[in-house]
Amino acid sequence: MKLSIVFGGLSVAAMLLMIFQAVRQELNLRDLKTRMLENSAQVKIKEEGIAEMKIKIKEIKERLMIVNTEMDNLRKKKADSDKSAQELDKSLETCNTEKAEVVKKKTDREDSIAKLKADHEIAKKTTEGDIQSLKQQILDRDKAICAFADTTKEEARKLCGLPAVQK
Repeated sequence: MKLSIVFGGLSVAAMLLMIFQAVRQELNLRDLKTRMLENSAQVKIKEEGIAEMKIKIKEIKERLMIVNTEMDNLRKKKADSDKSAQELDKSLETCNTEKAEVVKKKTDREDSIAKLKADHEIAKKTTEGDIQSLKQQILDRDKAICAFADTTKEEARKLCGLPAVQK
């Protein structure tokens, strides 16, 4: 009987151990289920966040493509502007060169005109001096002719500048 009590005690102890083990496993299972539900909820939240991020990334990529297209257009416009600015600079340089040539020609012409005016003034003064000397020679000749002319005739008196004779 002792043996049966020991076996009975052992069986109760084994059963209690099994019940304890079963309860512990059941609690572990509940804990695992709870963690699994929490994890799946977190996974869903993270998946939704990832989906939102993918949408945002897609939108940003679209905006980036638009911005890149605009940048390419602006680069082309800048290149065109630089090219036209270079052409304008070349044109300006050509105009400045032509202007310098025209200014040089103008100053050469002004110098030539000034020289011609000076030469003309010199020639004019020389010619006036020649005219005066020729007038003087003519007057001297007229006086010499008047000395020999017959002053009794009216025509000779007019040429010599003598007053007319009164009759």
